Amino acid sequence: MTSGKLWTIAYRDLLRNRRRSIFTLLAVALGLALLIVWNGLIAGMMEDALQNSIRLRTGHVQLRAPSYEEKKVSLQWQDLLDNPGDLATRINNMNEVKAAAPVLWAGSSLSTGNESVGAQIFGIDPTSQLYNPIRESLVSGEFLTLDDRNSIMIGQRLADNLGVGVGDKINLALVNADGKADEANLTIRGLFSTGIVSYDQSAVFMPLDKAQALARTGQRASAIVVLLNQQDDTDKVAAAIQSQDAATLTWRDSNQFLMEMVELAMSFYVILDGIVMLIVAVIIANTLLMAVFERIREIGILAALGMKNWQIMLMFLLEAFILGLAGVVVGFALGSVGIAYLSNVGIPLGASASAAGDAFALGSTMYAHFVPGTFLWLSLWMLLFVVLASLYPAQFAARQEPVAALRSL
Repeated sequence: MTSGKLWTIAYRDLLRNRRRSIFTLLAVALGLALLIVWNGLIAGMMEDALQNSIRLRTGHVQLRAPSYEEKKVSLQWQDLLDNPGDLATRINNMNEVKAAAPVLWAGSSLSTGNESVGAQIFGIDPTSQLYNPIRESLVSGEFLTLDDRNSIMIGQRLADNLGVGVGDKINLALVNADGKADEANLTIRGLFSTGIVSYDQSAVFMPLDKAQALARTGQRASAIVVLLNQQDDTDKVAAAIQSQDAATLTWRDSNQFLMEMVELAMSFYVILDGIVMLIVAVIIANTLLMAVFERIREIGILAALGMKNWQIMLMFLLEAFILGLAGVVVGFALGSVGIAYLSNVGIPLGASASAAGDAFALGSTMYAHFVPGTFLWLSLWMLLFVVLASLYPAQFAARQEPVAALRSL
């Protein structure tokens, strides 16, 4: 019997019980669609968190003093870059660079008459394109200017927590480079809302000169943050700006914890993907096994007429392959529709985004990303699981003795 005949028989056998075949096909389709949507959401969440961190905090490349420790947010002179302005100007002249600017980071606390919260100071160059995301997220008031000496910008969430608004006075306290407590009474010039919860409720912006004066760091800065036109140019730019007097960090180094968590999460999600595929495989095996029991006598007749065991086995494998392929096609289509919807509408995270902590720059809404390579592999693995699950029913059918099979009914 030719392979073409086996394809025809397998196809006709599936049409015998259309309802069962359709429900089995839907099981494969819905299982794959679930995996595509789930993996698209996870990929979107991880990629958005990484890009938000690069865009708002780390940049693609950073230059720091070799002894600087980010966790300590040190203000000691030996841990800071000396005369960073000249170096930032040189970096800005590179074609690959979108913006580069010095920044001074410092821990602080903000207080009003009734409330007090911890916050991080960002001493910035307000004219730099590096802070366009903050400028574009301004919701009230005005953006900082170079000559601001007694003004700051804070997030809308932070303002809500403190019960203050634009034009209000607020007290800022920190421990300066001399190790002494210092404070200033500042006016809120503007409020911003980037949508990144952990950022909007902790960041405080002020002009770099004001931050340096308040922290008593002279003309020094914590780092030079470099944002590129193309992320692929990171290694090229990092190599070009290397200096013996400064440590060069790429976005991978600055977001190392996030990258490690992404790898750990991906391992966990692979296990979940396998569990879903196993459930679908069990459904396929059960369907084909029922089909074998229903057709025992028919199998005996085919064997008596000269059909080889391997041909009987192949016939059932082809049935599983047809069901699996049709289910994968439908599931890929359904999953793609779900990804398209969630990439535009997203899923609100609410308080969950804040609970993720500072290491994950999560927005208040989680959006899905279309990842063709991942979705293709999920489809191929689903089809493989379906075919492998059909091996036992196919072998069971092939092992039937013609005489015993004919006597079964």
